[in-house]
Parts: sequence; C-alpha cells; structure tokens
Amino acid sequence: MSSFTMTQKTTAAALALAFGAALTVTAAPVLAADKMADTEKCFGVALKGKNDCKAGAGTTCAGTSKIDHQGNAWSMVPAGTCAKTVSKTSPTGFGQLVAFKEKKA
Repeated sequence: MSSFTMTQKTTAAALALAFGAALTVTAAPVLAADKMADTEKCFGVALKGKNDCKAGAGTTCAGTSKIDHQGNAWSMVPAGTCAKTVSKTSPTGFGQLVAFKEKKA
C-alpha cells in the first residue's frame, strides 16, 4: 500500500468522524427539546430529598426538599400526568403545575 493511499484513507476517516460529530452536536438540542415537551414540572409530588430542583428559599436544587410532597419542590413527570399524581399536601390532593402552600397531611 502506498503512503498516498494511506493518507487518503486517514483523511477520509477523519472527515467522516468530524461530520458525524457535527451531526450529533446539532441533533442534541432537538432531542433535549423533544424530551422536555414530553414532560412537565409537577409540584408537591416529590418525596423528601428526591425533588428534581427548587425547594424554596435557601435551597439550591435537586435533592433539597425537606419534607414529602413539599409544595414548592417539583419533579419532572410525563406530560399530562401531574394533575393525576397524588400529593398529600396539595389543596386538591394531586400534583400542581405551580408551587403551592402545603396543607396538613
């Protein structure tokens, strides 16, 4: 095999790899957007320390809820299921799409 042929193969492989990487980078935001469209934030359904993010003032993010079904802590759930998910502290007894003040369980 001549060195010219080897160089052509190496260049072709490098270009194919670069093209594949470029396609992956441009597709990633679309895939993330699709996943987000299939889910929704549901307040009041997370168990203590199991929330996805935001658990009120003085907290940072995931895993910071202090009680089960905390009204200002949320978890991502499949779209359309929040209002059907049990929440022992919610005024309606089910998850909410916005934060709420907990009632006594």
